[in-house]
Order: sequence, then C-alpha cells, then structure tokens
Amino acid sequence: MAISLGPAGDGEDGDDAVMAAINTTPLVDVMLVLLIIFLITIPVVTHTVPVQLPKEANQPTITQPGNVTVAVDQTGRVWWNEDAVGGRADLLARLDAAAAKVPQPEILIRGDREVAYEHVGRVLAGAQRAGITKVSFITEPPPR
Repeated sequence: MAISLGPAGDGEDGDDAVMAAINTTPLVDVMLVLLIIFLITIPVVTHTVPVQLPKEANQPTITQPGNVTVAVDQTGRVWWNEDAVGGRADLLARLDAAAAKVPQPEILIRGDREVAYEHVGRVLAGAQRAGITKVSFITEPPPR
C-alpha cells in the first residue's frame, strides 16, 4: 500500500489535507497470476477417466474341505496343500484330477512376494488349461 503526499510547503492554498491513493498495480499482478494458474490447473484436475474405485474390504478366507491351496515359494517351487509338487507335469495332473471332481474345488494360490511372476503365472495357466472355474489369490492385508 502506498500513500501519495502533497508537496512539502507551508500550504499557500490553505489545503493541508493529505492526498491518499492506493497503488493497485501489485494487487492486479498477483490476481492475474493466480487466475492464470487456476485456468491451467483446473482442466487437468477435472478431465479424468470416470471409474468406480474398489473399496477396501477384508473378507476372511473360508476354508472348505475340498479347497486346494497351491503355494509358490521364493525359489519358484510349487506346493499342493502341504505336499511338494514334483514338477510341471505333476502339477498339471493334480489340476486335471481336481477339475474332474464334482463339485469342483476352488484353487487358492499363495505366491511369495519375492517370487518371479512367471512361476505364479504357470500355476494360473495350468489351472485354466485344466478347466478350473474358481481360482483365488491369497494376499496379506495392508497394515493399518
């Protein structure tokens, strides 16, 4: 804010009043900068793809007697419930046998966090090839 004062004299005109004027140039400059910032950022914020984001829900796993847990450890070795699987052919044979059961069991895949996705993908592809209709992934819930 600035104040303009009249000439320093003894007031020959008899006008001793102070002349006050507000310098609005800095205010206008700041407002124009803010306007430009808002005009640039608002379209970026509002133009997003409208999607319904999933809500976090922790559903406890209900283990039924017929469900099969297939675990893939850190080295890529596959486990069928508590038993180690001999190889890929053995895994495919077990998945084919599970697919033939009525009702078909649900396959629960537990993959180690450090294992390459390739190993978990092989189990998933084998389940698909065998015709398993229900495949789930068991994960650890995020910390609160």
